[in-house]
Amino acid sequence: MTSQSYDTFGRSGDSVHREMERPGERTPLLHHQYEDDSSSTQSWPSNDDSPAYRISDTRNSTNASARRFMTLPRSLSQASFETVDSAGGDAAPPTVVRPNRRTLNTFQGVFCPVALSMFSTLLYLRGGFVVGQAGLLEAIAQLILAYVILVLTVLSICAISTNGAVEGGGAYYMISRALGPEFGGSIGFLFFVANVLACALYVSGFVEGVLQNFGTSGSFIKDGGGLPEDTQWWRYLYSTISLAFCLLICIIGGAMFARTSALILLIVVVCTLSVFISVFVENDLIQIEIPSTNTLVYTNSSDNATYGNYTGLRAATFRGNLFEDYTRDYTSNETLNFATVFAILFSSVTGILNGANMSGELKDPSKSIPKGTLSAVCFTFFTYVIMTILLAGSCDRFLLHNNYVFLQQINFWPPLVVIGIFAATLSAALGNLIGASRILEALGNDQLFWVILKPATITTKSGNPYVAVLITWFLVQLVLLVGSLNAIAPITSVFFLLSYAATNLACLGLELASAPNFRPTFSYFTWHTCAALIFHQVRKYLLMLDPRKAHVKYWRPQILLMVSNPRQSCQLMDFVNDIKKSGLLVIGHVRTGRLEDHQVDPVVEITPHWLKMVDHLRIKAFVEVTLANSVSEGFQHLTRLSGLGGMKPNTVILGFYDGSAPMDTLIKTRPRRRRFFGEVETGTYSEIESFFTSPRDVDTQRNLTATEYVRMVKDGLKINKNVCLCRHFHQLDKKQILASNVNSFIDVWPTNLFQPDTAGFFDNTCLFMLQLACILNMVPKWRARTTLRVFLLVNAQSENTIQKEQKLDMFLRQLRIKARVQIVSWDHLQHYLQDPNIMSGGEEDASKMQQYREVPENFIKAVNELIVANSSRSAVSFLYLPKPPMDSSDYAKYLSQLEGLSNNLHPTVFVHGLHPVTSTTL
Repeated sequence: MTSQSYDTFGRSGDSVHREMERPGERTPLLHHQYEDDSSSTQSWPSNDDSPAYRISDTRNSTNASARRFMTLPRSLSQASFETVDSAGGDAAPPTVVRPNRRTLNTFQGVFCPVALSMFSTLLYLRGGFVVGQAGLLEAIAQLILAYVILVLTVLSICAISTNGAVEGGGAYYMISRALGPEFGGSIGFLFFVANVLACALYVSGFVEGVLQNFGTSGSFIKDGGGLPEDTQWWRYLYSTISLAFCLLICIIGGAMFARTSALILLIVVVCTLSVFISVFVENDLIQIEIPSTNTLVYTNSSDNATYGNYTGLRAATFRGNLFEDYTRDYTSNETLNFATVFAILFSSVTGILNGANMSGELKDPSKSIPKGTLSAVCFTFFTYVIMTILLAGSCDRFLLHNNYVFLQQINFWPPLVVIGIFAATLSAALGNLIGASRILEALGNDQLFWVILKPATITTKSGNPYVAVLITWFLVQLVLLVGSLNAIAPITSVFFLLSYAATNLACLGLELASAPNFRPTFSYFTWHTCAALIFHQVRKYLLMLDPRKAHVKYWRPQILLMVSNPRQSCQLMDFVNDIKKSGLLVIGHVRTGRLEDHQVDPVVEITPHWLKMVDHLRIKAFVEVTLANSVSEGFQHLTRLSGLGGMKPNTVILGFYDGSAPMDTLIKTRPRRRRFFGEVETGTYSEIESFFTSPRDVDTQRNLTATEYVRMVKDGLKINKNVCLCRHFHQLDKKQILASNVNSFIDVWPTNLFQPDTAGFFDNTCLFMLQLACILNMVPKWRARTTLRVFLLVNAQSENTIQKEQKLDMFLRQLRIKARVQIVSWDHLQHYLQDPNIMSGGEEDASKMQQYREVPENFIKAVNELIVANSSRSAVSFLYLPKPPMDSSDYAKYLSQLEGLSNNLHPTVFVHGLHPVTSTTL
């Protein structure tokens, strides 16, 4: 076998990934890894004549000998594979490289956005608020608690970001690739909503800063002028204008904001240093007027001005602010407590993911995200601690309670604080608007929500997802209707806490599951930094599924459905998917042949096409394909080995073996082309239709004889599996049944018609038939349009019909099966049997109920006509399947009589059960 050479050209893997990236060619999350790439039709090398593949630099691929490329999905999605033709021949022309979006370094792309977002509203607008309500000790404790949560989450983000190449979508992209679409889609939605709420929060903070300084009673406005704010609609108008400004910058491009973020951060740092210096410089008493909008202080418009005191650094002031003093918030008029104050504090420092959200535009995300985020977290934490201590030692409690924008009035140059407020809040809003749009674009690219998010994937030529920005802007605009900053903050904190918990949960699952490919280069991550058990618990409970501990109350069908050609079994696969009752469904297929006759394992080649069929039919099933010398041998392999641990199939379902020509049922599943932000993809259907051959003709030779088929039925029972044989399912029109105004029936005939003398008994097979029919009737769509019927065959001349009906009805009630008992007399069929009294029954006959006994053909025909006469509105019928005869010479007759019994019926299931599946106990 030709070796695979990996050439890094003396550079780190990350630098190679950067140079090779082709933006916009990311594999959707729901697309399987084994799907053929449009740019490559080669499989992995299997012999010495096959080409070798190497990871190569796209800049070195544009030479005289053009090469072909293949994109690896997920963590290596930025890498391309280069075909090296052993014969030196030319290959296809190189792929056109789109403009590179990765232009940001650690400081610009991570440190600055994270620091700015974590300063946001807390630094200038809510720092004094937290100290005034919680006191210095609780404020420091709340800061430590918040930052512990943040640091633990940052460690998880650093671990995931250093476990492979990272594309756009930030933490959502990393987690979705690590734990799959279900987990990733949920976390992505949480991240998106949290960023939308945070953007609205910071815009509200910006508007509050504007009005507190330039409103009708603002600190920079005299003689009653300033911006009007007598109603909430004025505040909403200012919020809308501010958000429109953010939208304009985002439409121009997030990179523009990132390039200016360093300058904005410098402004914030200078403004913050001015506050620190002012506290030490201004040591005299300063009386600061309480805003007239504070209705808790000014109960009437004629009240005289009230002042709070800035004392400078004083021990008495410090002692007075040590402990909590929770009061009412003058902006929302709500009484505060530890939880509400912590929610406001925490919502202001949740920007730790803003750097990760820019992962698609970072030059080296695996290095930039850990370094930039951790540095920003440390920087902002120490800034907050210093600010908290200085405020607690210099401002009295009354001022801290009743004026949230007092800092500029103690500053040696007041406009500096105003500039800081505007820069911190507006930049934080921008960061979250950009981050939310990138997450939405990633969700759209991964096709997790069908075509609903398809517009979010539309980008400019430079790669800016402007439609995602517009959608995010619209949602933020709706959130702004909530009102004040303090009203939006609690729900924002909830969504961020959920997001962080999910992130930690993802890392913990990977670590405790000992995933072989989870090898982050970030050395400070350990599973002790996150709490919960998900994947480890799944493995634990799988091991606990010991079949020896199974109880009939918890029985559910675990089904192995054997399929020869899926094109003739589409309705059957959909039907079996309905009766599995959230249990295991395995689609089994046997490919005949010997492995030594193939250069590559044919199972590996065909399995992806079967999985595409499962996806196309929208059924929840696993696929097991095996290679064997014969179908019956492969059937034995699959029956024994399918499943995992205690989750192994307990029921085998086969299509029926008869002389009729199979129908092509795949054409009924052809998707209709619709328009909803574009056309629905129909390529999957075409791929399936072209790969799987059309059903055989009647004259085509089969690879399975009738004797082998009956032997498979016998083998299934011998391996201790329930067995079902399904016939006429090409006739099943589920849509018509569910759309009809007339109810159909699900029929159960719990009698071994080859042993008429056992008609008065119920065994495990009868109960299994009832259970399957009941499960089908429990499916919501079937329940709405079908009624369950149980047929009771009686001899009206010799049996008490009413008594037997009452007993059966009581038995069904004990089993909690809602069904209609249908009495059918079959006295007129006695003369077809050699012994006229064979239908009278007796206690001694129960032991032979499961056995097959040949009966006259005219009796089979008469019973078939009886069933047909009572099945005009039947959707599905369940019939009793006797065990195959002991002598193989009787197999053909056995199969022939089963065929005669089910001729001209609607879809029919022959059932044989071995174990109890129902319980009357609680």
